[in-house]
Amino acid sequence: MGTEPELADRILGGWLGRISGNMLGKPVEQGDLWTRDRIDQYLRQAAALPLTDYLPEPADESAGFELRPEWRQCVRGRIHGSCRDDDVDYAILGLDLLETHGFGFSTEQVGELWLLRLPYLQTFTAERATYRNLANGLKPPLTATFDNPYQEWIGALIRADIYGWTCPGTPRRAASLARRDAVLSHTGNGVYGAMWAAALIAAAFTAPTVRHAVDQALAVIPASSRLARIVRRVVSLHDTRMTWEDTLTTVAEETAGLGWIHTIPNAAVLTAGLLYGDGDFTRTITLTVRGGLDTDSNGATAGSVAGVLTGADAIPAQWKEPLEDTVRSAVFGFDGVRISELAERTVQLAEAEI
Repeated sequence: MGTEPELADRILGGWLGRISGNMLGKPVEQGDLWTRDRIDQYLRQAAALPLTDYLPEPADESAGFELRPEWRQCVRGRIHGSCRDDDVDYAILGLDLLETHGFGFSTEQVGELWLLRLPYLQTFTAERATYRNLANGLKPPLTATFDNPYQEWIGALIRADIYGWTCPGTPRRAASLARRDAVLSHTGNGVYGAMWAAALIAAAFTAPTVRHAVDQALAVIPASSRLARIVRRVVSLHDTRMTWEDTLTTVAEETAGLGWIHTIPNAAVLTAGLLYGDGDFTRTITLTVRGGLDTDSNGATAGSVAGVLTGADAIPAQWKEPLEDTVRSAVFGFDGVRISELAERTVQLAEAEI
C-alpha cells in the first residue's frame, strides 16, 4: 500500500470523507419524509442543483420542508466543526477498541466498551436493543437476537470504517474484523453489510477504480445473500448505462417494504452513488445523499470510500474547511478531538498491521 505519506493522506481522506458526508446528509435524515424527489425539490427551490456543497438552509421555512432539528449546525455557511452523530461516534469507538484491545479483540470486548464509553440515549435501533441486553447481563450472540427487531438494519454497517482504514488493501481481513464487531448486534444481511462496507474501504486503498473496489467487496459476502444480489443488480443496471435516477427507481421498487433504515435498500443507494460518482468526491457524496433513505449514514460511508480513493489533499476545500479539524462526539473522552489526530492514530494502527 504505497508510501507512508500516501497512506496517511488516504486515511485522513477517509475520516474527512466520513465526517463531511455525514454532515451533508444529516439535515434530511428521515427517509420516509425526505424522499429522493423531495430532496431534489428542496434543492431546486434553493437553486442548489447540481449540488456541490453542503445543503443550503431553507429559503422559506414555511414551505413544508421540515429539516431535522440539528440543521442549523450542518448547512452551508453555519458549520463550525462537525456535529455529534452516531455515524462518527462509532468510528471513534472502533479506534478506541483497536487501541485498547488490538486486532485480536473479542465481540464481548466491543460490548464492554459500549457500556464504558457510549451513553445509552446516543444509541438507536439495533444498538439500543443490544445495549439494553448487555446491561441486563446477556452475552453475544444473544445480545443480537433477544428482543431486537432491527437485526438487519444499517447499524453495523456504519461501525465498519475503522476496520477498512486499518487494513489497507486487504478487504478480507477488514471484513473479518467488521464481522466480529457486527455480530454483537446484528445477524444476516446486517452483518454482511458491515463486512461489505469494511471491505469496500480497504479495497479503495489499492483499487484502480471504484468499480474494482465494489467488485472486491462483493467477494467477501455470500453470493446468494440478498445484499450481494442487490449490489450486483445496481452494478448491472449501471453497466447498461441506465441513468442514476432510473437505476434508483428500479431498485426502490425491488426493495419496497423493507423500510428506510434497512441494510438492503441503503446498500443499493450507496452502490449507485459510488458507481455513478465514479471516483469524483463531490459527485459521489452528493449523489448518495440525494438518493434518500438513511442519508447521513450513506453519505458518511460514500465519503469514506471516496476520501480513501482520492486522498485528503484532493477533497475540495468546501467540504474540509468548515469542519475546522474538530469533532463533537458523545464517546467519553473524545469530545472536541482533532480530526487530524484521529487520522494519525489510525495510521499508527494500520502501519502496525502492514
